[in-house]
Amino acid sequence: MSRRRVGILTSGGDCPGLNAAIRSFVKLALRRGVEVWGFENGWEGVVNSRYLVMKPRDVSGILPLGGTVLGTSRFNPVFDRRAEEKALETLQNVDALVVIGGNGSLHIAHHFQRKWGRVIFIPKTIDNDIWGTESIGFQTAVEVATSLIDRLHTTAESHRRVFFVQLMGRHTGWITLYAGMAAGADVMVIPEYPLSEEEIAEYIMHRKRMGKSFSIVAVAEGVRYSGQKEQNVGIYLQRRISDLLKVETRFVEIGYVLRGGVPSSYDRLMAHQMGYFAFHLFEEGMFGYITAYNGYVEKAMPMESAVGRLKTVSPEEYFAALPYFG
Repeated sequence: MSRRRVGILTSGGDCPGLNAAIRSFVKLALRRGVEVWGFENGWEGVVNSRYLVMKPRDVSGILPLGGTVLGTSRFNPVFDRRAEEKALETLQNVDALVVIGGNGSLHIAHHFQRKWGRVIFIPKTIDNDIWGTESIGFQTAVEVATSLIDRLHTTAESHRRVFFVQLMGRHTGWITLYAGMAAGADVMVIPEYPLSEEEIAEYIMHRKRMGKSFSIVAVAEGVRYSGQKEQNVGIYLQRRISDLLKVETRFVEIGYVLRGGVPSSYDRLMAHQMGYFAFHLFEEGMFGYITAYNGYVEKAMPMESAVGRLKTVSPEEYFAALPYFG
């Protein structure tokens, strides 16, 4: 009987916890006698047949490391026929492929699942926007953002300024809302419920009437206004509110730092459970599934149920936070 072989890759933006998921899957696979090909730099490795035949030493000591030992990229072979053909040729050499990625990677994984039929997907994204599941990296990003906003409070109060803090979140406001609430930001502006410039100004004025000489406004990068010309919405709001209220404002962008560094214990545990679950899906021949995870409860969720959908901040969560603005 020929030896079983499975491929694994990380695709899209990096985030804390990727190595924990790789380690979990690879260690279990090797102990069960399954060979693992670690494809380098996402789908580029599949297309160009670049991979590492992984050994126990390749996953030793990587649990607390940020980033990904396999490398990653946003390369997409779906719209390049030759690249797609080369990827399918490479995939004939493995019995399954585990893809660790975000929403863009999910579309690619689903495409190859339909073309080839043996793909398992592990969700990761600091944006937390993959429908139906938590995602590796989000909790760590929230912790980092919370810590950084915490540090702004003393400076904002000392100098009596209004700070506009822009956080990652192209389509959803999960990081902004959660970190903003945890750090006591005074206003949170997110794509799902974008406050008007006048509403933001009123919250700041309300604080001034209460004797508060400073404010912190957390805003997700994906928010857009009709009069906005600047690429950064935080810069637009900083200038707009300064003009409206004649107050001193400052802009701070918390960007790629949210993706790096040591993963939290929660993200490590979730990544471990997802890697473990992914291997058992492979053993059971359950392909085309996402290792969905919600509060320590796992389930196999069909890829097609999440493709083309976003997990957005619900009205219940947003309106529960709203009374604490200002």
